[in-house]
Amino acid sequence: LIFIASLLLGTTITISSHHWVMAWTGLEINTLAILPLISKSHHPRAVEAATKYFLTQAAASALVLFSSMTNAWQTGQWDITQLTHPTSCLILTSALAIKLGLVPFHFWFPEVLQGSPLTTGLLLSTIMKLPPIALLYMTSPSLNPTLLTTLAILSTALGGWMGLNQTQIRKILAFSSISHLGWMAIIIAYSPKLTLLNFYLYAMMTTTVFLTLNTTKTLKLSTLMTAWAKTPPLNAMLLLTLLSLAGLPPLTGFLPKWLIIQELTKQDMTPAATLISLLSLLSLFFYLRLAYCTTITLPPHTTNHMKQWRTGKPANITIAILTTMSVMLLPLSPMIPTLI
Repeated sequence: LIFIASLLLGTTITISSHHWVMAWTGLEINTLAILPLISKSHHPRAVEAATKYFLTQAAASALVLFSSMTNAWQTGQWDITQLTHPTSCLILTSALAIKLGLVPFHFWFPEVLQGSPLTTGLLLSTIMKLPPIALLYMTSPSLNPTLLTTLAILSTALGGWMGLNQTQIRKILAFSSISHLGWMAIIIAYSPKLTLLNFYLYAMMTTTVFLTLNTTKTLKLSTLMTAWAKTPPLNAMLLLTLLSLAGLPPLTGFLPKWLIIQELTKQDMTPAATLISLLSLLSLFFYLRLAYCTTITLPPHTTNHMKQWRTGKPANITIAILTTMSVMLLPLSPMIPTLI
């Protein structure tokens, strides 16, 4: 409970701060609060994940502090929105890319997610991404659009490519997170509110997937194939949620992609929009693989599998609400431009 409270506290401090040192303090509280949650199981892989996480986040925090100090030195401003010095902007972009796990600083994220339990993995993929995105949102007018676009396209490409041959579900979700972050990074310099919208919808869909997997206790594709017997309706809905994460049209996940492509074409960035759309087809492939494994009723090979017992307890009401939202929010799209 203390750690969860510290997590929320750190996130809130970072989001609501105006001073760089306060933002940095919030990021540090966050990092220190999540470490015990990662290494809770005392498995060697969990300890390794916690160590990797600590080292990367410490490096990123040092860079955040360094960029804000450089900016204060040159301009005399400690205000987050007054980040105007170009070197500081570059250092800050790379620091937040390390914190988020954008390519080329993405190597730690799949490993850490693989070593941590599903609930901690959920926190890492959603809440822990909010403070860096909030900082990007606040500094977005002064960031370098070319650098962000390059990082974004590389993230979408590598997130799609590296997820293709994975069998561990947590690693697949990590790579899906990297490619989604690419979509958020490409638009942050042009329409920061779209980035936030994309992040909220992504967090909602990922939460649904993680909670569903936590209910059926599945970690690998091979166990996912036989998990349908536990709660068939939940698994059928997981299929739709995964397709929504992939961004297929009648589902919620299509909404941010559609708005981002529209905004990019308005900014005369049609080649970038085309490229990032084509690269998201790579991640569509592994979502389809997950979806296929979720709803396939018999494993496609001759060795006998033990069928799972059906769980007596019904699915959680939270999962029900989140799944419905993950699948059916597209009709709300006419409201979005009025909110943005």
